Amino acid sequence: VIRACKELGVRSVAVYSEVDRDAPHARLADEAYLLGPTAASESYLNIERILDVAREAGVDAIHPGYGFLSENADFAQAVADAGLTFVGPPPEAIRQMGDKLSARAVALAAGVPVVPGTQEPTDDPEVAIRFGEQHGYPVAVKAMFGGGGRGMKVVHDAAQMREALEAAQREAKAAFGRGEC
Repeated sequence: VIRACKELGVRSVAVYSEVDRDAPHARLADEAYLLGPTAASESYLNIERILDVAREAGVDAIHPGYGFLSENADFAQAVADAGLTFVGPPPEAIRQMGDKLSARAVALAAGVPVVPGTQEPTDDPEVAIRFGEQHGYPVAVKAMFGGGGRGMKVVHDAAQMREALEAAQREAKAAFGRGEC
């Protein structure tokens, strides 16, 4: 994103946490602002702090980066409400595609072929085992609100399902605040 800005003659402003002070994006941007401590909850996930930096830096658009708030409809809406351009999909599109099941429903309604999957979340290993028996293994247990491989486990047989489902739920809950799989 920063390289594209440079090529277009657009000033770039990066944000970083204390641990990322010397990260490439902070060094390559025209300006860089400290968001806060290393903890993502106090830096990269702090919407108000990001908007404060945007106002301080005088930007007119925010690219959300990759991960953290990039697929967060509330962040996209907050950027728009602040009178800035969110460089990404509109909040409603993010909401529609924000979890695996609603994204699946949108794809099916549009006639896009999708791989087999459940229509409702489950925390019941027996439901997941029946799915594996019906469709075959391996089965990917995926967190509805996960991303980047977090909250996802590949299961090769029924004996692994209970542990994999519980692990995916724990990981998704810790990373995304929700454990539905």
